Amino acid sequence: MAGLIVLGALVLLLLVIAARTVRIIPQARAGIIERLGRYHRTLDPGVALVVPFVDRVRPLIDLREQVVTFQPQPVITEDNLVVQIDTVLYFTITEPKSVSYEVASPLQAIEQLTVTTLRNVIGGMTLEQALTSRERINSELRVVLDEATGKWGIRINRVEIKSVDPPANVQEAMEKQMRAERDRRAAILTAEGVKQSQILTAEGEKQAAVLKAEGARQSAILRSEGEAKAISTVFEAIHRGKPDPELLSYQYLQMLPRLAQGDANKVFVIPSEYSQALGQLGRAFGAAGNSPAGEPGED
Repeated sequence: MAGLIVLGALVLLLLVIAARTVRIIPQARAGIIERLGRYHRTLDPGVALVVPFVDRVRPLIDLREQVVTFQPQPVITEDNLVVQIDTVLYFTITEPKSVSYEVASPLQAIEQLTVTTLRNVIGGMTLEQALTSRERINSELRVVLDEATGKWGIRINRVEIKSVDPPANVQEAMEKQMRAERDRRAAILTAEGVKQSQILTAEGEKQAAVLKAEGARQSAILRSEGEAKAISTVFEAIHRGKPDPELLSYQYLQMLPRLAQGDANKVFVIPSEYSQALGQLGRAFGAAGNSPAGEPGED
């Protein structure tokens, strides 16, 4: 019976020794082995053998990229305004030994270093620059943090400014300024539109007047050419017909009433040609009356 107890104790001891001897390190993890309290080596992912009761494996270190968010920090700008800045930090552990022995609390150290650097960077900017220069702030933070954390075995991959919150009264003033700026731009655009509309209207009226004048000129030219052709045709017809003076006088007398028509013709002047025309007509009718066919009493 005693032999069975001893055998069982030995088996249990062997199992404990085997469990403390064989260690399995997961992927993207690293283990630090301390032998008798001092750093011995770093375990890579896979199966590793350690000396039981002599070697001690510290908690595994995550080698993946990690994200940490810091609480909003009050920062004073160059124009003496207090803003709340919220940051996000992306980092990767590159040296498990350094991060285990060079710094006691890596996250706290990174946070305090970020706050200090952020205050130095924002302290040299105005509020407007801080709101519009996030890329510059991120770059400066990353350079300073990466340089300081390199000896800790940490690489800063990226620093992002989540938000920059000015005081409530400053936000209200900025909103009023933005509304005033938008109203000013809207008024300018409206005035520009009215100006362009008036210019286009004036240009249209100018072009219409030019076209109307051109049309009137062309119409007058064509009308004059038509009248000239008509007069020329009448003149040629008259000369071809060779009218006698009596016919011309008769036509002249027919045109006199037309000359007298119209509201503006208050005074009718009989020219000297009128008496001549009457004389010619009288002679013409007298000649007709003295003809042999017109003598009475010869039956």
